[in-house]
Amino acid sequence: MKDIRICSLLICLIITPWFLFADPLTKSLSYHSSPQDTLEEGKDTVKVDEEQVGVPQTGEEVVEDIGLKAGDEAPKFALRTLTGGYEILTKWSGARLSRPASQPIRHVVVASFFATWCKPCMKELPHLQNLYQKYQGKDVKFFLIDITEATRNAEVYENSPEAGPFLEKKGITVPVLQDIYGMAKKNYGVITLPRLFVIDKFRNIRLTKKGFHEGEDFEGELTALIDELLLEELDE
Repeated sequence: MKDIRICSLLICLIITPWFLFADPLTKSLSYHSSPQDTLEEGKDTVKVDEEQVGVPQTGEEVVEDIGLKAGDEAPKFALRTLTGGYEILTKWSGARLSRPASQPIRHVVVASFFATWCKPCMKELPHLQNLYQKYQGKDVKFFLIDITEATRNAEVYENSPEAGPFLEKKGITVPVLQDIYGMAKKNYGVITLPRLFVIDKFRNIRLTKKGFHEGEDFEGELTALIDELLLEELDE
């Protein structure tokens, strides 16, 4: 009996520190990875799952799917660009633009949340690149909102490539915004990737898309909606 008590005590001493000090982000991941599913970019190999693209959550700050839908007002964001500047949603869309003196023209905004470890995101990116090039010179802004850094604390994602060099190699030139602390992800209730939002000139969400589905007419659907939103009259 004495030996059993000693063994139990030793087990408790070994396990307890892990629960007390382990990174909560690593303990509460909402993904399932399998060894055969990897995303390789140069020397970086990141385990991911082809079907499950859930975003890791921490015990302290669980991201809730708040169910944003067409007709809802898009949450504001101010995010750093890869060149060190900032992009503010209300500079481009909203009832009152934040920079009306220098930028008085309302734009349609297409924003997609992604991470470099997300396989379905890689399938969506070329289509977004095509649309970005198609609408050059039009009143449309495209943004890729990168959450790679916000998820890097998870062991499975710690070696994920940085978005800038990674996308450059792939020929993706859509402007990238860095959601380093995951606040935009939280405000938009993003728990699956990619997660795309089309926002009209008055900051109303007009379309949301979760994930990327093979066989869908992704570019056709977005083109039809963007063209419609560009033609909408501005009732001020």
